[in-house]
Amino acid sequence: MAGTAKTHNLRVDGSRLWATIAETARFGATPAGGLNRLTLSPEDGQVRDWFRDACQAAGLTVRVDALGTQYALRPGRDASRLPVAFGSHLDTQPTGGRFDGILGVLAGLEAMRALNDAGIETEAPLLLVNWTNEEGSRFAPAMMASAAYAGDFTTDEILDKTDAAGITVGDALDAIGYRGTDAVGDQAIGAFVELHIEQGPILEAEGLTVGVVEGGQGIAWFDGTITGFEAHAGTTPMPRRRDALLGLAEIALAVERISR
Repeated sequence: MAGTAKTHNLRVDGSRLWATIAETARFGATPAGGLNRLTLSPEDGQVRDWFRDACQAAGLTVRVDALGTQYALRPGRDASRLPVAFGSHLDTQPTGGRFDGILGVLAGLEAMRALNDAGIETEAPLLLVNWTNEEGSRFAPAMMASAAYAGDFTTDEILDKTDAAGITVGDALDAIGYRGTDAVGDQAIGAFVELHIEQGPILEAEGLTVGVVEGGQGIAWFDGTITGFEAHAGTTPMPRRRDALLGLAEIALAVERISR
C-alpha cells in the first residue's frame, strides 16, 4: 500500500457511516422503522441512484452490468492487479431492516472515503459492488446476480425470470433504468470480502463485536412420504395406532438432536 506511514492511524469515520446508513434508510422506509425495498422496485432505483452519486462523489468510476449489478472502482498504483472487491446488496425483504446487506455496501463506501481523506493510494485497485437481487423476495432465486456472475445461470435465464405479477427481470431493470451494457462476469475480481451483520445471537451473547466467518450453512430439501395405518379415530386404542404425524414428529426431533 502506497503511503504506508499514513496507514498506521487509519480509521473510518463511524459517525459518517452511521449518518450514511440513516440517509439510505429513507428509501423504502416503513412506519414501523424498517424497510420495504424490493429488488428493482422504484425504491431500489432511488437507492441505486443515491449510491451511484455517492460513489462518483468519492472519485469512483461506476459501471453497471446487464443484470443491474453496480461496480464502483477506485484505481490502484498497479493497474495490472485484479481488484480487491467488497460489498453486498441494497435490496431488502418486504419487512427488512436498514443493516442487512446494506452495511456491507455502505461500510465499503466509508472505507473508500477514509482512504481518500488520508490520501492513500492502494497497490491494487479496490472495487465496491452492489449485487442485484440478493434477497430473492420478488424474483427467485435469491443471490441471483452473484450466481450469474459465478456461472450458475446465464444472463438470459435471469432476465426472463418473472415475479408474482408476471413482470420479467429484464422489464423491471428497464423500468428503473438499470439494465447495464457490461456483460455479466466481465469485471474480474481478485478477492471478495463482505462485512455483514451476524443475524444471530452468538457475538452478543459472548460480548464480542466482530467475528470471522469460516463456513456457511448448507441448505437441502427432501421430498418424502410417511405412511401410517388407517383406523377409526375413536375406537382404535393408542397402542394399536400408527399415526403418520407421530412418525414425522420423531424424525423432526431426531434431526434437531443431530444438528446439535
